[in-house]
Amino acid sequence: METKGVTCKIPLDLHEKISAEIRETESTLSRFIEKIIREHYEKGDVRVMAKGRTLAFQVSEELFQRIKAYLERYERQHHRRLTQREFVIGLIEQALDAAEESDETEETGLTACVPAYDEEAAGGGSVPTESQESVPGDCEAGCETSEPAQEPEATFE
Repeated sequence: METKGVTCKIPLDLHEKISAEIRETESTLSRFIEKIIREHYEKGDVRVMAKGRTLAFQVSEELFQRIKAYLERYERQHHRRLTQREFVIGLIEQALDAAEESDETEETGLTACVPAYDEEAAGGGSVPTESQESVPGDCEAGCETSEPAQEPEATFE
């Protein structure tokens, strides 16, 4: 890839903040500026909701740390920051798309299965842990699936 240089003067306090972040993330100035510019131009790719609704929930400290670690790995691998909001909205949209596909599959004669989830057994959390998730074909309603259930892959690019 061909590159070209960019030079500019910025206030000293902003320069110090940038320098500190670059040291913390073990990045370079070129990667940092590229990330910022890409984020600026990719903002248009993210759907902006005219009148949004708030969806708030608490997660365990363990899950929060796993999400934080994933977002840090994502930033290192893709040289762009993925916000918690983008991550969660992406997962929700992915799950809804899969559910809609499943509904379409049901109309053709195949049945889908929603894993059982007992919030009380999960300690009041809002996301089941791996040990609390149902195994493929193990449905609360006793439905049968023609294929094993597969989790959707999370891909954000």
